[in-house]
Amino acid sequence: MYSYKKCVSLVLGATLALLQGLAQAAGYVDVLDLPAKASALAVRSPLLDVARAGERLVAVGQRGHILYSDDAGKRWQQAAVPVSSDLTAVSFPTATQGWAVGNDGVVLHSGDAGATWSKQLDGRQIGALLVKHYGDLATADSGNEQWAQLVSEGQRLVEEGADKPLLGVWFANARLGYVVGVFNLILRTEDGGQHWTPFEDRTENPQGLHLEAIASTGDALYIAGEQGLLLKWDESSQHFMAVQTPYQGSFFGVIGKPGEVLAYGLRGHVFRSVDAGKSWSELNAGLPVNITAATLDAKGNYRLFTQAGHMLVEQEGRTQLQLVPQQGQSPVAGATLAADGSLVLVGSRGVRALRVE
Repeated sequence: MYSYKKCVSLVLGATLALLQGLAQAAGYVDVLDLPAKASALAVRSPLLDVARAGERLVAVGQRGHILYSDDAGKRWQQAAVPVSSDLTAVSFPTATQGWAVGNDGVVLHSGDAGATWSKQLDGRQIGALLVKHYGDLATADSGNEQWAQLVSEGQRLVEEGADKPLLGVWFANARLGYVVGVFNLILRTEDGGQHWTPFEDRTENPQGLHLEAIASTGDALYIAGEQGLLLKWDESSQHFMAVQTPYQGSFFGVIGKPGEVLAYGLRGHVFRSVDAGKSWSELNAGLPVNITAATLDAKGNYRLFTQAGHMLVEQEGRTQLQLVPQQGQSPVAGATLAADGSLVLVGSRGVRALRVE
């Protein structure tokens, strides 16, 4: 089961491919080599994620569009981006250093709070990275069949070309970070993206399920995936270990704070753990609609958003999520808290800001 972001990016990618096909007579240019086109309509075009860069907001979406706002989402400027691939996620661990990922295995970096971007990696390189990394391990440890299998996986990615969607990105600081994507694709950097290490052997994901999102709760790092997959970083083993959950449907994201984590996803399912994932209780959304985004508001309450644009608020001590009426409801793919305390949402109709009590 693909996530909402993946489904949207597939549709956008197909549309863009059609347009490129029509333009071939004029000379085809790969989206990985084609800078994003400036558009006055970018603020109303599909966007898939938004994050804070200090007091600035940065949103990413279709055709390489990246927008930034310095006034809590009232006005937006379009950033200079070297690719036209659809972008699915963005992370800013500091006020100036940020990373964005998307289709075609693209990883972008900004050192100026999202105003300009450079490409660090793309899907044309990822397969070769796997072949080299696991090939070296196979040479050093020839008796371990896992390395040969992962070399074969890398060779398959090389043969398939650039189409390797990345769906999530998270950085702890300006040096250490991860990107995750389809079929257990995961890479780690320890030097701000100058070099990337494949981490497929460090995930307890034998079925190679899609990795939909990666996020920290402040005291733990989690990866959400399809078919009930939830992984947690284990420092002692240096692996992402599987966490048992009571749900077998897809999780589209995780959010939390020290001592607590929420996993949310398909058909309105939300689960909370206050014991590091050992046990879970379900929060009742009351809506059988995919939950596709979440953030904490100024009071520290969880705000969750659906594929149809509903807003749900977690009420402390209750298992029922509160549905909050709103005007101008539209699909939500990403959400964050602006510096002025308002909520900024992005989705298929672009950006909107909400004042909350």
